[in-house]
Amino acid sequence: MAQLQPLDMNELKRRMNGAISTLKNEYAGLRTGRASASLLDPVVADAYGQTMKVTELATVNVPEPRLITLTVWDKGTVAAVDKAIRNAGIGLNPQVDGTLIRIPIPPLNEERRKELSKLAGKYAEAARVAVRNVRRDGMDYLKRLEKEHVIGEDQHKKQSDDVQKMTDAEIKEIDAALAHKEKEIMQV
Repeated sequence: MAQLQPLDMNELKRRMNGAISTLKNEYAGLRTGRASASLLDPVVADAYGQTMKVTELATVNVPEPRLITLTVWDKGTVAAVDKAIRNAGIGLNPQVDGTLIRIPIPPLNEERRKELSKLAGKYAEAARVAVRNVRRDGMDYLKRLEKEHVIGEDQHKKQSDDVQKMTDAEIKEIDAALAHKEKEIMQV
């Protein structure tokens, strides 16, 4: 049987940070009534016989808080980019002017703000669950190390406390990100 390795705290930290990174990416795609280039990240268009991200077909700019502009590089893909944005289900209505596409960001109504706030909460809870799963994996591994006499009871207790502190810090960061996003969504 292979020798068990000591618990790698950096690996646990990396996995927990992965959950937070995923959360931040999901938050970037939530429309808050303000223009953000990341709103277009999930939008894909059919161009050159394949599916490509809109951001790979044009330069994205945010000249004003409620306007996104796209400068499409190839005039032949303008219609595909326009169609992709309209059909993306993100509630945007692009206006084409040659190779320039203007996308005004409409203000959110109260009902939509509440829906987005709930969705942000769901994303945060999924991130908390992911962090807790990493914590559980670490704790289970520590129990196994102690059972197989690789570490002693004192070392198990100390490392368990370290894992818990790391988990608490990550959960606090998730809660802070959620509070920030909810504030951003609810601002009129």
